[in-house]
Amino acid sequence: MSDAAARLVETFRDFGGDDLRDLWVFDHHGYEHLYLREDVSDAIGCVDISRFIDNERFGYITRDTYETLYYADYGYTVRGFDSFEQFRTFLGDRPVGILASFDRGTDGRDFAALNDRVCELNEAFDGAELFDDAAARDRRP
Repeated sequence: MSDAAARLVETFRDFGGDDLRDLWVFDHHGYEHLYLREDVSDAIGCVDISRFIDNERFGYITRDTYETLYYADYGYTVRGFDSFEQFRTFLGDRPVGILASFDRGTDGRDFAALNDRVCELNEAFDGAELFDDAAARDRRP
């Protein structure tokens, strides 16, 4: 794992602690998990991961739609499930998607702060350098 990818995992671990379930990066051509908690790995053992990530790629279209419809820039999406919350954002011109889930907490999370930290990390690693090694390949867990 590159220093950039390790810093991304560290950012999400700092944000979610032990509640971090998984962390994925993807682009139009491939994906890779950077973090996958053992119990989550067991739970998704029967899930078609490539289909799961393909569904997240629809977010590219949604992002572009939001960019043309709203007076503000799209930042991130949070979805709530019965036992976890899912965060997704896109960075860069390529763009690269980042997807992570967290166990549901009782206090709520400041996902805007997480998105700001991810954007700062992206700038620190000069954009694409942060994710080139992780997302550009068609790697499967």
